[in-house]
Amino acid sequence: MLTLVLGLFLFLGIHSTRIVADGWRTATIAKIGPLPWKGLYAVLSLLGFVVLVWGFRMARQDTLVLWVSPGWMKHVTAVLMMVSFILLAATYIPRNSIKARLHHPMVLAVKVWAFGHLLSNGVAADVLLFGAFLVWAALSFRAARQRDRANHTLYPPGNAISTSITIAVGLLAWSVFALFLHGPLIGVRPLGY
Repeated sequence: MLTLVLGLFLFLGIHSTRIVADGWRTATIAKIGPLPWKGLYAVLSLLGFVVLVWGFRMARQDTLVLWVSPGWMKHVTAVLMMVSFILLAATYIPRNSIKARLHHPMVLAVKVWAFGHLLSNGVAADVLLFGAFLVWAALSFRAARQRDRANHTLYPPGNAISTSITIAVGLLAWSVFALFLHGPLIGVRPLGY
């Protein structure tokens, strides 16, 4: 469990600089330049991710069950994952109404992903992993909205075509991941196929 905590600390820590130390981040970028900052950020993120995955795999061997979800909860989680994939697609597809309205769909995608998985997984390692990501996403979203208000950030309006494409891409990505990738990559077949 300690390795998982270390991985979470590294991965979420580097992703929290805008939450807890935005001024320091800005000053560091000004001092070393944007490319070295991105390189350092990428290396620390990758290191944190590797340690997190390794720690999670080790921690899952300890099967301390904190709660057992009812069988139908996996269907609720599947619907939440559809929403999460649509939000993730909204991050990258320009001029969609979802991003125009919500402003930070990637962080919201993480929040929905973490919450959905907490509903279905009551093993201690799962609760630590998904709980940490849920707390991080809530704090990150709040900090991003505060920056938007302080900077008077305006988001371009969305249109129906871009929004429809966003939804279609999100649903397609969700289908491919749920049906074909989640089992081989994660070791759990969420839809039972």
